[in-house]
Amino acid sequence: MDERAALSLVGEHVDAAGDDCAVVDGLVVTTDMLHERTDFPDGTTRYTAGWRAVGASLSDVAAAGAEATAAVAVYGAPEFREAELSAFLEGCTDVCSAVGTEYVGGDLDGHEEFTVATTAVGRTDDPVGRDGASAGEAVCVTGTFGRSGAAVRLFERGDHERANELFRFEPRVVAGRAVAPRATAMMDSSDGLARSLYQLAAASDCGFAVDGDAVPVDSSVGTVAADAEERRELALHFGEDFELVFTVPEADVPTVRAGAPVEVTRIGRVTDGGVRLDGAPLPDRGFTH
Repeated sequence: MDERAALSLVGEHVDAAGDDCAVVDGLVVTTDMLHERTDFPDGTTRYTAGWRAVGASLSDVAAAGAEATAAVAVYGAPEFREAELSAFLEGCTDVCSAVGTEYVGGDLDGHEEFTVATTAVGRTDDPVGRDGASAGEAVCVTGTFGRSGAAVRLFERGDHERANELFRFEPRVVAGRAVAPRATAMMDSSDGLARSLYQLAAASDCGFAVDGDAVPVDSSVGTVAADAEERRELALHFGEDFELVFTVPEADVPTVRAGAPVEVTRIGRVTDGGVRLDGAPLPDRGFTH
């Protein structure tokens, strides 16, 4: 089977599964694979790689509104250097600590390219899926967008210290738990805000009307974007920001904002169909793995 056919087959199964995590008897499970060519720009430290790889899986747990209980990682590389491996494990451990869970181990294997596979486990009795949004509800997000895009631009410029700092995000596990009781649909923005809105729209058979001025853009974007067009591209389409995108009844927005441990922004409303930004169709474009 060639690569394109394999990706098509995997895509069919992912679409069938639908949500960010599998949930079996209250146990939430998710897995991710990241590798150097597409996920870790030149200058990414092993500490940042460990943090980011495990964080990606923890973000899926957050999107289900679950409590994270543990994470593991598989580390593959052409050769093993003690300092790099120690830094990687420290990153894995620290991102888990940041959201109140544990890094409990993993495996090592030789690989022609630095590659990481991670699994996170959580628990919830009432997971939030992608398919519950209804017309008239509010669409909200946590945090800010464009941070990872700004980091990549800084990696390209050789500002590795600042880039690594921006590349380490905090998975919104605590926020997901706070939002879950009122959220009707939710996912994380790993593929970008625009792509996430399209995925939620498809799952819930709805649309979105988004106010462009309401989208919270990370302050770092202004330091790297050449113009307004690039600023918009990094915020809406670059992806890999791992914020939560969710819908709630309009009446519940103030309660959600008050209860969340991070800033929550209402960026628009749920409609009957179409994904539009300031009245015009929003391109369905995002991160390509």
